[in-house]
Amino acid sequence: MRSFGPVVSGLYIHDIDPWLLRFGGGNIGIRWYGVAYVLGFAVAFVLMRQMARARIGPLKEAELADFITLAAFLGVMLGGRLGYMLLYDFQGFIQAPWRFFQLWEGGMASHGGIAGLVAFTWWYARQHGHDWCGVGDNLVCVAPVGIFFGRIANFINGELYGVPADPKKVPWAMLFPDEIGENPEIQRKVFSRLPDLSLPGIKLKVHDPEVREVLQECLTPRHPSQIYQALLEGLLLFLILFGLRWKFPRLPYGVLTGLFFLLYAVFRIIGETWRHADSGFVMGINKGQFFSMFMFAAAAGFLWHGYKQWRAGAAVGEQPR
Repeated sequence: MRSFGPVVSGLYIHDIDPWLLRFGGGNIGIRWYGVAYVLGFAVAFVLMRQMARARIGPLKEAELADFITLAAFLGVMLGGRLGYMLLYDFQGFIQAPWRFFQLWEGGMASHGGIAGLVAFTWWYARQHGHDWCGVGDNLVCVAPVGIFFGRIANFINGELYGVPADPKKVPWAMLFPDEIGENPEIQRKVFSRLPDLSLPGIKLKVHDPEVREVLQECLTPRHPSQIYQALLEGLLLFLILFGLRWKFPRLPYGVLTGLFFLLYAVFRIIGETWRHADSGFVMGINKGQFFSMFMFAAAAGFLWHGYKQWRAGAAVGEQPR
């Protein structure tokens, strides 16, 4: 564990309840994580409806309800879950394939969700006679909204936290109690001083002075990397892509999809430098960064498609779409 010298008191200890509503004190209720997904799909629908009404892209307003519903289930949910099992829990998936359906245990991968959306968009476009890249260009402009809400949900859950941070240089550094369950050394220190409490019990008593003192002394100050990634992969990416879509509605199909893959990969790789490598490393970089590298190839393919469309349109004197 990295040390930054004397303990800095007064650091924020993450204590947000992941449940918005909970019935009977059990595991039945409404989690903020689920609310984040619903908000993401709702905002995506509203924004895509705006584009449809402005006749930006091939989708018609009457198609959007079915499109968003199917994209949510077939693309994001199934793709995200399958991506997590294949990329981050492959051994567990092979040993117990039925765990794929145990969604209540958590485990979604944004790379899998993106791949699922690409596959779904291709299928939907073929079924309805639309240009695949045209549908994709609208979708990628609103997808960062869902990524933003998802990262905020990660922060609310206190999961996927950042690397150690020096509180003297990073005054917004935080303490995440979930570190107790992932670090045997810290677990030993905490439970030796709080032997009558479990991790859930500690989370419920974060405001108890004795518990706070132990956590302040034992936990590692860390970057709230979920917030960094929400701002980079979510908000900033959305502002760039949606702004371009609205400002230049007749860009050749494929350009915005290519920019999404390019910029998402760049922002993900940057954001992951502050994220604790909870799933390990590949070739010296964490898995999130490693899998993002493949997105550059997808970006090149879509951008080349857009360039060819532009050249073809210019050759016959057409305006870019």
